[in-house]
Amino acid sequence: MFLTAAGALATVTAVGTHAFASGHARDARTADEYVDVQLLNITDLHGYLQAAPASNSVITGAGGKKYTVGGVAYMAAHLERLRAGRANSLFFAPGDLFSGWEFPAESLADEPTIEALNRMGMDFASAGNHEFDKSPAFLSQHMVDGISYPTVDWDNSFVDSAGQRFHGADFAYYSANMVWAKDGRTVLPPYNIEWVDAGRGRRLPVGFIHLTVLGSELMPASYQPGLRTLDLLATANRCAAELKARGVNAIVLSMHDGAVAGGDFNSGTNPSGPAYELALRCSPDIDAIVCGHWHTAFNMMVPDPDGVRRPFVEAGCHGQIINEINLRLDPATGKVIRELTTSTNHPNTRDVAPHPELAEVVKYWAGYGTRRAAVPLGKQTASFTRTRNEAGESTMGDLVADWALWAGRQPQGPMNDANLDPPVPADLAVIAIAPRLGQAIIAGDLVYDAATDGTVAFGKAWNAVGFGDPIVTATVTGQQIHDALEQQWTTPAGGGLKYAPLAVSANVRYSFDATGPAGNRVDPADVLIDGRPLDVSRSYRIAAPSYTLLNQDGYPAFTGFAKPFRHNRDFESFVAYVKERGRIEPAPLNRVTVKNGGVTGARIGEIHAPERLRSAAGVVLPRAEAAALAANRPTAEGFRVPC
Repeated sequence: MFLTAAGALATVTAVGTHAFASGHARDARTADEYVDVQLLNITDLHGYLQAAPASNSVITGAGGKKYTVGGVAYMAAHLERLRAGRANSLFFAPGDLFSGWEFPAESLADEPTIEALNRMGMDFASAGNHEFDKSPAFLSQHMVDGISYPTVDWDNSFVDSAGQRFHGADFAYYSANMVWAKDGRTVLPPYNIEWVDAGRGRRLPVGFIHLTVLGSELMPASYQPGLRTLDLLATANRCAAELKARGVNAIVLSMHDGAVAGGDFNSGTNPSGPAYELALRCSPDIDAIVCGHWHTAFNMMVPDPDGVRRPFVEAGCHGQIINEINLRLDPATGKVIRELTTSTNHPNTRDVAPHPELAEVVKYWAGYGTRRAAVPLGKQTASFTRTRNEAGESTMGDLVADWALWAGRQPQGPMNDANLDPPVPADLAVIAIAPRLGQAIIAGDLVYDAATDGTVAFGKAWNAVGFGDPIVTATVTGQQIHDALEQQWTTPAGGGLKYAPLAVSANVRYSFDATGPAGNRVDPADVLIDGRPLDVSRSYRIAAPSYTLLNQDGYPAFTGFAKPFRHNRDFESFVAYVKERGRIEPAPLNRVTVKNGGVTGARIGEIHAPERLRSAAGVVLPRAEAAALAANRPTAEGFRVPC
């Protein structure tokens, strides 16, 4: 054992051993006078049913030993072993189970993920930020209750591996601090009480408080203007007091926020981060803190405000780990005997026989995803490429900008229930095709396929555009539009001129002066919207990805936008656009022109398109994860929260 930098007692452990609240905990399993409760949890599965992505498929344990992990078929086998002989076993998750990056799950409305979790016996879950990537109604009405919208077998309500129409989750979602902005009501129930068998016909309550990461409603993917998140510490303490008042003496905090605590997944060193700060300060009535969101793995004991140790754990991401906490309850009071608490992070290794039922689920949905990817949406007459002309314009950029304008003029969807303002149609659209920060929303070219006479299939369109973030329409001034166009050019510290071009929709034309300095290259009179010069004093409705409006692409001019309206997610919306159009054709590259390009001293600017981010092993990260990492959101000690 050793002391962390913050003085919390932790344990250096090998795989399969425990973190102990005290030396007495080693014999907890033989303390028959107490009620044994097993808590199993996973976090941030993100729809990775087949396996963890390559960048997350290997984790490091004690002594630097490596373990290959991931896949729900293996997880189900491990769960079966862990649950064996346990009368009181609960399986839950602190968020981000779905809304992931594996095509079969994401393109099929994440229904494959719910089927897998149902079959593994998930009991309940906290809502993470990504559970709100579509809408609160999608989470509660479709994913939980199974209500269809609007088109069965296209948008959702697919037939599962048992031949049944999607019926929703067999478990409930909770969040104590996600509220409606209008009236402060919680979107979901704040906590749940589970009853465990205490023998002789008696039952004891165990309460679970659920928190969603602060600011989820302002994150690009889960951007929801009609939601707000409440302070985590105050909410946790309030709920703990309410549970105690209801006679609940064993309380667990399941929170979708995390920390960093060393590189060994089954111990904890030098912890830091918001969840750790909360763990030190939240009510002593809380007996364990289970974390998520940071895609890290640690297993340790930290002192509560009274100095009594309690588990503080996070189980990685993408199906890497199953955390097991064992509580011993006093049969008379239901209180946790803290000194007998143990916790273990079990790697979800792939060296066991996969569970046959879950293996069949994974196989079925992988095949369904392959068939869905081949569904034709429409035709293209020629290739759309990211190759830019002298002015920085490309056929792919123009196509995506036209889609964004179309998306920004769509009516409110049937489950789009978290907007405060009505859907006022967009006047124009902009797309960052080589942003100053982050990753470009365009993932690839749409190459003409002569063998299919230009057929654009579902998978081809889905994989060409998007991170899983919405198009947002908002009110901005003409001055903000002008300033954003000027912000395409910057002068780096070492000199030179950088150019981060914005693609504009087909109803926009503008020129820039190649002899002007950064910040003075675009005359508002040379910016035409529907043939009329830009008026810097009037308001416009602009459509853009949430990333751009939230200044994670590096164009701060849009900061302070008003009356935002969230539309559908990018890849889903782009698929709908191609399907509705039926035929897409590259437009002439004439939306952006260069003035004084031939004059001595003229400079267009150097375009630097950010490369796709890679893991330490050199593996390209999933698009959404790469975008989040590239958004430059530093945290303690320089660590960046993946999503």
